[in-house]
Amino acid sequence: MNREDLADLLTFATIAEESSFTRAAARLGVSASALSHSIRLLEARLGVKLLNRTTRNVAPTAAGEKLLSRLRPAFIEIGAGLTTLADNRSRPAGRVRISVHRTAALMFVVPKLIQLRRDYPEVVVELSVDDSLANIVAAGFDMGIRNGELLAKDMVAVRIGADYRTAVVASPSYLKNNAAPLTPDDVASHACLGYQRPSSKALHFWDFEREGRSVQVPVDPVFISNDSDILIHAALAGNGLAYVLKEQVQPHLKSGTLTQVLEGWSVTLAGSFLYYPDRRQLPVAVRVVIDSLRYRS
Repeated sequence: MNREDLADLLTFATIAEESSFTRAAARLGVSASALSHSIRLLEARLGVKLLNRTTRNVAPTAAGEKLLSRLRPAFIEIGAGLTTLADNRSRPAGRVRISVHRTAALMFVVPKLIQLRRDYPEVVVELSVDDSLANIVAAGFDMGIRNGELLAKDMVAVRIGADYRTAVVASPSYLKNNAAPLTPDDVASHACLGYQRPSSKALHFWDFEREGRSVQVPVDPVFISNDSDILIHAALAGNGLAYVLKEQVQPHLKSGTLTQVLEGWSVTLAGSFLYYPDRRQLPVAVRVVIDSLRYRS
């Protein structure tokens, strides 16, 4: 078997795993047309069709499935061998790519980078901040970080932070001129700062909970942003009420630049988790990043 065959066999296995030329191309960092050309050449050399292609789906033929059954264990062994080789280095090294939502990046990743750098100076963390639900496999990330309720069931999840608490906050200057709301229904009479979900563009409802009673309040905002930090700054400037995570504004609550209202109606939300595909072997650099970010109560 020559080098060209090995590369094309890996291409074939990746396309079969992703059931898509487009997703496989993103994972391998090449164009879909280049993959299609490689597969055509491989099929010509082998004299057998390996993939059935339609406009909506790509699936192995019977011959392709037979070949895959032999390739999968071989590639797993190759991966294990490379991982073992990496483990034998004196220090972990390499780039680890993470897709992360902004809040978790600021609260749980950036504060730990200094210690990670001290422990593993040859490991480079690359953060891609994206509040939408990115497909980390298709986009070529080593791992992602999202809130617990948003995780796909086929991923390995590692908690990196405690559960969140919601908070409705306003500046003292705003509350000086506007009576603080006493119940969720009072929110309707206030200037509200609305959060727009990046993926769906829908406005976020304000959820409240007290003594087993749950209330969801739609708001008619005077200002809208898809960035919670912008909403916090708008609240600090006296523009109205903001519905945020208490952990985000804790320094402002402590200093008195923001005041929490409706505190008894706060809701608990699932904390942030690091997640990655279920693989037998992980690169050593990925493993040390996981361990560095892991939540320890």
